[in-house]
Amino acid sequence: MARPMSAKDFLTALWDEGLRVKQVGDWRHHNRNRHGPWGEVHGVLIHHTATSGADRTIRLCRDGRDALPGPLCHGVITKDGTVHLVGYGRTNHAGLGDDDVLRAVIADRTPPPDDEATTDGNRHFYGFECENRGNGEDPWPDAQLEAIERAAAALCRHHGWSERSVIGHLEWQPGKVDPRGVSMDALRRRVRARLAATACR
Repeated sequence: MARPMSAKDFLTALWDEGLRVKQVGDWRHHNRNRHGPWGEVHGVLIHHTATSGADRTIRLCRDGRDALPGPLCHGVITKDGTVHLVGYGRTNHAGLGDDDVLRAVIADRTPPPDDEATTDGNRHFYGFECENRGNGEDPWPDAQLEAIERAAAALCRHHGWSERSVIGHLEWQPGKVDPRGVSMDALRRRVRARLAATACR
């Protein structure tokens, strides 16, 4: 269990992990905090955007859409490996998910299959949306995969979490398939190796 880090510490953690970061507008104060609690935080949730084109993707994740107001995540990771910060605080990214999965993340265990949607994930997870059509054919460039690894490791490092605090949307909410084309087990192995390294870069 952890209190959310400050926006300043969030940005610093990403920089310290060697990431290229772009700050979009007043991202530090762009959130959904008036619509529900933010924290305690327990992990990092990875998504794909089901979009193409960096500018369009960033704009959508910052502003949202009629049925789902933005921000839709904390950071957008584009194909070139840049992290674009679009919001901070409670964001509309996780939705309702499985409380058994949340308990497993808190206990630092492998999560069970998700089979219910009863628990507010927007409260408990940092979220990264990753630019990809999500059709199983759109490639995941090495630069993007490395940025996902570094971003997840940065937050785990700050909070003292293991790689088991990093999950995909498909492991949290029944019916979701994202991040399609990314093996979450392989991603967690990469995060574990990075966390074990003595230097961040």
